[in-house]
Amino acid sequence: MHKRRKLFCEISPLTYKISVLKCKLMRYIKDLFIRNIATSKSNNLLPYIIYKQSSLIRRKLGGVDPLLQDNKAINLSLAVPKVSGVLIKPGEIFSFWKLVGSCTNKKGYKEGLMINNDRISKGIGGGMCQFSNLIHWMVLHTPIQIIEHHHHDGLDLFPDYGRQIPFGTGTSIVYNYLDYRFKNTTNITFQLIAYVTKDYLNGEIRANQQLDCKYHIKVEDEFFSKENGQVYRNGNVYRRCIDLKTGCLLSRELIKINHAKVMYDFNNLNIIDSHKLKNLN
Repeated sequence: MHKRRKLFCEISPLTYKISVLKCKLMRYIKDLFIRNIATSKSNNLLPYIIYKQSSLIRRKLGGVDPLLQDNKAINLSLAVPKVSGVLIKPGEIFSFWKLVGSCTNKKGYKEGLMINNDRISKGIGGGMCQFSNLIHWMVLHTPIQIIEHHHHDGLDLFPDYGRQIPFGTGTSIVYNYLDYRFKNTTNITFQLIAYVTKDYLNGEIRANQQLDCKYHIKVEDEFFSKENGQVYRNGNVYRRCIDLKTGCLLSRELIKINHAKVMYDFNNLNIIDSHKLKNLN
């Protein structure tokens, strides 16, 4: 059996840094030609709340230093004002990193919880994924077109402690080359509002007019399977669009298929053996 040839970025820490710099430069050059990035903000709230959500900042995660959770709260308090109030007008593109910018020590960012190479890690500015997760979840409840979205794909890193949002609807971002972006392809102006309280990251997506439909996101056929000694989380995430006047289903869209390796203690999970799974199929 032939060994997989290492990528340039995998050869050494130096080649990894070179690869990252290359990705950042390429993103910078590409963005020079994009003129419709949303940057205008308003202190006046648009009249209609389309969707709102709150996300617990300090989560119960075994083996994680509580200081990293506290620092995450600080990092979020620095990043949130840079996004809150932004208007996404028809034809404009929202870019997370264009608004937040780089997260550095000089700007006051602390070492917080991060996911690096599919592992729980720490780094300056940790906590930004929670912010982009919140934005993504709210955007899923609108007709806005998502044009760039990266996943922490393949791994289920955290147990379902008080989970409010279906697994598989998160985001993965790295400044500046892994961004979260969406384009307003409607004739409606949207506005993102975000703020931090003692325990929660809060968000609203507002608009200058009401939508004529409502969106529901739900995971279906979710189960845990054991395959070759490893436990996996499986499921299908669907988005349904409902007409507000008639209550009729307008569309049902499969937005994510989950098959993720469980990385936490799975002793209390209801697990289906792969042999039984084949029989069920």
